[in-house]
Amino acid sequence: MPRSMDPLVLGRVIGDILDPFTSSVTLRIVYNNNTEAITCGELRPSQIVNQPRVEVGGHDFRTFYTLIMVDPDAPSPGDPNQREYLHWLVSNIPGTTGPSFGEEIVCYESPRPTAGIHRIVFVLFRQLGRQTVHAPGWRQNFNTRDFAAIYNLGLPVAAKYFNCQRENDSGGSRRTRQ
Repeated sequence: MPRSMDPLVLGRVIGDILDPFTSSVTLRIVYNNNTEAITCGELRPSQIVNQPRVEVGGHDFRTFYTLIMVDPDAPSPGDPNQREYLHWLVSNIPGTTGPSFGEEIVCYESPRPTAGIHRIVFVLFRQLGRQTVHAPGWRQNFNTRDFAAIYNLGLPVAAKYFNCQRENDSGGSRRTRQ
């Protein structure tokens, strides 16, 4: 697929949060045992209250991964002055497993958008080996690129995002900053 047609490019995940990369590991996110988070799809806050089940691909459990979940549109897409809001951070996830086998650095916090349509982004990095990761001092203004540089993670190996808005909102468009 041409890079310009990539949903991560069209949704400005690549650009706002990530540099271009080639996905090489499968990443599956399922909420409430039956609602799969599909890139460009939409989930309501009531569907994502509980931590999702995440399946990390890979070839063996001796390879470790870090999973990051952020909202680049906090507190609102028109003024994302808390970009990126960190909702979840798990490191040392063995390949072919999921976050419950890793080390939760920042516990899951359910997104609760108050204005506009927010992108909720999951990013997966391959680690060079088991490592110690420290929790940031706060959730707002997290920076995925800086985090990856500090921990020598390189480019992501997978990413997915879905859109989320207040429960009673029924549409509209997500404003992006140019």
